[in-house]
Amino acid sequence: MTAHPDPSYNPALYAGVPSKRLLAWGVDLVVTLAMCIVIIPLTLFIGLFIFPFLWLVVGFIYRWMTIANRSATWGMRFAAIELRDVDGGPMDSGQAFFHTLGYFLSFAVFPLQLISIVLMLITDRKQGLTDHVMGTAVLNRASQW
Repeated sequence: MTAHPDPSYNPALYAGVPSKRLLAWGVDLVVTLAMCIVIIPLTLFIGLFIFPFLWLVVGFIYRWMTIANRSATWGMRFAAIELRDVDGGPMDSGQAFFHTLGYFLSFAVFPLQLISIVLMLITDRKQGLTDHVMGTAVLNRASQW
């Protein structure tokens, strides 16, 4: 049982969340790519040889820290959505770490990624696989941009 609002009584909190998550993912992809481009000269261009690994590490740290800071990545803030923990409150650093780890594992294993996408599309609370495991949910909120 979670403390998330019931979608039957508050459908606006979940309206459009899957498409907003996709938009947020695209924004976050661009942000982390830009960060990597800035980091590469600082590594004396050695980062070019390990670029996929660099992008993975930067993406993990970016997602973890931004979710721990305000329960949303910059892309999520742009899309006016935020993560909420099982009690309905903002995510803390530990929860953000495990949510990010689950996200990366789901993304790395194609069947898990597919299951996560399907769950976001068919469940009432639009929760992905990691959300179901952790009891978290993504809700609409007023944009700060």
